[in-house]
Amino acid sequence: MEDIGKRIAEQGLRIGAIKLNPNEPFRWASGYRMPVYNDNRMFLFHPETRRLIARGLADIVEREGIAPEVVAGTATAGIPHGALLADLLSLPFIYIRDKPKAHGLKNRIEGLDAESDLGGRRVVVIEDLISTGGSSAKAVMAVREANGRADWCLSIFSYGLEKAEAEFTSLAPPCRFASLLTFPVLLDVARSGGFLGAAQIALLEAWRKDPFGWGPAHGFPKDS
Repeated sequence: MEDIGKRIAEQGLRIGAIKLNPNEPFRWASGYRMPVYNDNRMFLFHPETRRLIARGLADIVEREGIAPEVVAGTATAGIPHGALLADLLSLPFIYIRDKPKAHGLKNRIEGLDAESDLGGRRVVVIEDLISTGGSSAKAVMAVREANGRADWCLSIFSYGLEKAEAEFTSLAPPCRFASLLTFPVLLDVARSGGFLGAAQIALLEAWRKDPFGWGPAHGFPKDS
């Protein structure tokens, strides 16, 4: 699994799907300034990496004995990777909107008839990225509200924030989660591959220890 993570990290850094810049951090939607930005959609342009991600997710499914009956992708970036996994496993596929449509049948889950539900089927939720975990936990809840059994959420990349773990464990029942690439593996690749110098790596390690206090402590206050 770590080998797959390293390959994803190398490709992501090379093509710019993963950007690390502690000197000019990125503004996240939350308003916090963070030194890492991730766009897994860029992997879709590269067939070999698409297949690597699908195989890696399938390996987690097999290793953990998840035995899903349905694969669910989160809108929008989790949809293609979830669909690729569903095709690899020959399973039904659905996708989960962040909120119900405002028109038509007002579906929250697409691919499922609006007048039916998941009938207690085991569903594995596929995210592209787990950051703070809030949207991922809501996707799991949406599956459960549609009478699906969602006990696992898998992603390509995870920052490994404690807040994400708290979101998943606060669900009733808790939801387990796993990622192909984790932040410590990414830093190892960035260091060994010469993508960043020692001083920048140290700043990123400091961010990992205190992600929400890192910006203000380094002169990058949260945007109002």
